[in-house]
Amino acid sequence: MSKYTMPDDNKPQNNGQARFIVFGVGGGGGNAVEHMVQQGIKGVTFVCANTDKQALDRLTAPHKLQLGAKSNRGLGAGANPEVGREAAESEEEAIRALLEHSDMVFITAGMGGGTGTGAAPVVARIAKEMEVLTVAVVTTPFKFEGGKRIKAAKAGIEQLTNFVDSIITIPNDKLMSVYGNLSMQDAFKKADDVLMHAVQGIAETIARSGLVNIDFNDIRTAMTAKGHAMMGIGRASGDDRAREATEKAIKSPLLDDLRLENAKGLLVNVISSQSLSLDEFSKISEIVEGITDTDDANIFYGSVVDEDMGDELHVTVIATGLTLDEYAGQDAKIQQPVPSVNSTQPVDPNLHTSALNSQKQSKTQMYQDNTSHSQAPQEQPQTKTNSIQDYLKRQQNK
Repeated sequence: MSKYTMPDDNKPQNNGQARFIVFGVGGGGGNAVEHMVQQGIKGVTFVCANTDKQALDRLTAPHKLQLGAKSNRGLGAGANPEVGREAAESEEEAIRALLEHSDMVFITAGMGGGTGTGAAPVVARIAKEMEVLTVAVVTTPFKFEGGKRIKAAKAGIEQLTNFVDSIITIPNDKLMSVYGNLSMQDAFKKADDVLMHAVQGIAETIARSGLVNIDFNDIRTAMTAKGHAMMGIGRASGDDRAREATEKAIKSPLLDDLRLENAKGLLVNVISSQSLSLDEFSKISEIVEGITDTDDANIFYGSVVDEDMGDELHVTVIATGLTLDEYAGQDAKIQQPVPSVNSTQPVDPNLHTSALNSQKQSKTQMYQDNTSHSQAPQEQPQTKTNSIQDYLKRQQNK
């Protein structure tokens, strides 16, 4: 067995705190984890595993595992997924030890190479056998990397979907079409940001108490919907902050081949000062539900009060159980670079994404037009007993 370091395990297992692990596999996965470590994300255990010892040694993550040390002597997998798979299987005992006592694991990898493609499904299988909630966040190759890597990536993703509860797939080619003439390093950081904000968003959603909390079992219910997933964060201030923040959250330009209306699980968390009004929360929920088939979706709402927010409002939306839009991009194209989901730049609400397809766009626009000229519904007058907390509970019990 290769040498590896263990996460601290001195914490009581019944202390009410969910335990998260981000498990980076291969070169791309390790780089994504390193990005999070450098950003100082708290409350998460970071693990990196690779067949390439030199690449592993360059990382600062506290827990590292060299895969297949005896079989390939730390020289990598040579772009062969079979070598990556066998290397991970040879370290199954070590992987189990690293995952022990965790509640949720994010597996991140670049698909198409040897270690990430071959080893990530092994880690996912082990996590599933241990009944750990598992979400994969992976990238697919650029077209110029060739058909062989693209084919390998597709096969690796198909294997992953057999074991994970949800998977977020980020096409590297989308980085170029969305962000334009960025450097390669900056473009890959945009993909790493998707992982970072997914982990940070879920961890904060659970950890921060509020008027109505989303707990870990809510996360589990939503995430076990199977299929593809997306996660977005919207930030806005001013009179129209509720609409602006919500639309930014549901428009993830790197993930616009997904059909949000087919979501089977939705987690919506709002962070604001006490200035959040009932009308604003109603607008947030109706925009989200206006583009989602809520009859088939488990929807969980949360609201956290943070007086440091001032006039700013944050909306986090996590959608799971999504299906791919096979016709995305055929009848509509992105006309200009779009800011990332964590950008403070304004987002054009008319910009096409598959999350806001034409049918759902009209439904949402009808809502916006109506609410701009109307008062709060008479059956829900704003009284002291009709608080945001009461509203949230009614929405949750629908």
